[in-house]
Amino acid sequence: MAKQEHIIIIGAGLCGSLLGLRLAQRGYKVDLYESRPDLRTTDISAGRSINLALSDRGIKAMKLVGIENKVEPLCIPMYGRLIHDTEGNTFSSNYSGRDGEYINSISRGGLNGLLLDEAEQHENVTLHFNKKCTGVDIENNTAHFKCYESKEEFSVTGDVVFGTDGAGSSLRKSYYLEKKFLFSYSQNYLTHGYKELEIPADSNGKHLISKDHLHIWPRGQYMLIALPNLDGSFTVTLFLSYDEGEYNFNNLTTIEKVTEFFKTQFPDALELIPDLDKEFFGNPTGALGTVKCSPWQYKGNTLLMGDAAHAIVPFYGQGMNASFEDVVVFDSIMDQHSGDWNATFKAYEKIRKVDTDAIADLAIDNYYEMRDHVANPIFKEKRKLEMDLEKTFPTEYFSKYSMVTFNENINYAKAMKIGRAQDKALLNMIADKEIDTTENLNNILKQVQQHTNEILEEDKVAGLK
Repeated sequence: MAKQEHIIIIGAGLCGSLLGLRLAQRGYKVDLYESRPDLRTTDISAGRSINLALSDRGIKAMKLVGIENKVEPLCIPMYGRLIHDTEGNTFSSNYSGRDGEYINSISRGGLNGLLLDEAEQHENVTLHFNKKCTGVDIENNTAHFKCYESKEEFSVTGDVVFGTDGAGSSLRKSYYLEKKFLFSYSQNYLTHGYKELEIPADSNGKHLISKDHLHIWPRGQYMLIALPNLDGSFTVTLFLSYDEGEYNFNNLTTIEKVTEFFKTQFPDALELIPDLDKEFFGNPTGALGTVKCSPWQYKGNTLLMGDAAHAIVPFYGQGMNASFEDVVVFDSIMDQHSGDWNATFKAYEKIRKVDTDAIADLAIDNYYEMRDHVANPIFKEKRKLEMDLEKTFPTEYFSKYSMVTFNENINYAKAMKIGRAQDKALLNMIADKEIDTTENLNNILKQVQQHTNEILEEDKVAGLK
């Protein structure tokens, strides 16, 4: 690959800006096109999640481009979940039994802005805002755009075109519209949507509830979560069915009904949200969907990456981390195929797709866990036991959550396979009273490992991955 090759990246969000920065560091000429205004000068949140969870896989990507020290001040560590019941009582559940493991609440806009700043420092990078991609000629590497400001239409041709333009990707749309090859695509929505609210800071700019936790109000068919922000506020997200159950987005049409809902289901949260009326009816209701597709690339000309290739629901806190890890994996493969984009793209998809499919499925699993299971007595017993095992055997035992979130050297597919078997073993042993949680932890570890291996072997015989 000649270093002066021209790279076109459609979408300057988190994945696109990181990819542009990394390719610029490698010496390529990069043009980043974004349909929205520059978020560094214009508020473009528009109901999108404004804070995200940054964990080890994402931090590994920040280290790759050398900005981890600049990212750290944007982070608020969260050491576990704080569960709120309907009486206002709380109990905590750490993410890990090992010391020093936590996830970080971070501003989407702050992190994206930092990545754009870093990319723009390279003279071989040009950022273009308010430029909507209207389609891509995938045979000729030509992207077509419309400028929102001038209303002019124009086209740009590059050596390769990357689509990092999110779940509604224009490049992905061009794949199936141009019918140049057999393209598989699915987009599946949950029956639940989400709406963002806010717990403001107190009069001194401090957090009104613990900033060291991700707060969850699990209620079976719906739930509320809250993540801390640097300004002392919390971003609160309600996950609720569109049309099922006593309370749903379609029947919460008056402030009286909304207040009744919160008073009976989230009474302690209601006391902390002074502008419920304005925010509930002023903020949009967002959809929750999973995108899977293949192939991601075409003839070494174009490649989908990030949400454009594999959008997932947010319940494992891995959407951003998975997209960042895309860049890390792609970067490691680039050096293996000395100049051949086609071979690079194919190798990248082959190694990466199995993992992005896995994290998509895990995110759905975690949705039901957070909504239904975290307050379940057997689940709470399982979590306590896992914490004890991780604390006592920090290098021998890793929960599924720890493998996904804190061990970037275990790929998602492997974490899912082992983690599911381990979860099944633990829950079965606890429910069947085959395990005495008060006995010697060495014996418990051996029992768990034995049962897990038996389940893995059964899955292998059954042909399950």
